[in-house]
Amino acid sequence: MNMNDLKNSVAPASTVTINRNEFDKQTDNIYEAISITAKRAIQINSEIKKELLEKLEEFATYSDSLEEVFENKEQIEVSKFYEKLPKPHALAVQEWLEDKIYYRNTEKDA
Repeated sequence: MNMNDLKNSVAPASTVTINRNEFDKQTDNIYEAISITAKRAIQINSEIKKELLEKLEEFATYSDSLEEVFENKEQIEVSKFYEKLPKPHALAVQEWLEDKIYYRNTEKDA
């Protein structure tokens, strides 16, 4: 997942209601579907956090004085962009509904 994927995602930026029958259609088990999407949301959150920290590091300014605080306009703009993105759980649910998450049940495979 990269910045273009995030910008072009159709995942909602706010909370929406999803038809339960549509959500658990792939697994026939609502708990399994929720577990899979929750794990994917954790992965997405890690990816976004890593990308954000890398971008903020590009604009970092270091000072020897702890009393000096620099407002870095570029860092603020990058942070605002990431704040406006759909949340990781919304992205994961959208991926799930679009059948873009690979998963397997190891208990059923055995």
